[in-house]
Amino acid sequence: MKPSELRGLSEQELLREIDDHRKELFNLRYQSNTEQMEDPARVGRTRREIARILTILRERELEKSK
Repeated sequence: MKPSELRGLSEQELLREIDDHRKELFNLRYQSNTEQMEDPARVGRTRREIARILTILRERELEKSK
């Protein structure tokens, strides 16, 4: 998802997205350890997606504190 699309989501939806991506990351790491992974670059993309969502949540937190 693009950052602009993520900014349109509510806080609950963003938290659900983080949870989904963390589960996916766990499964990807498991696949990597069992040598079943088809696309190793997907781990990095998933980690970056989690970071994007966390950044947006942090931005919102800082806006609220102002």
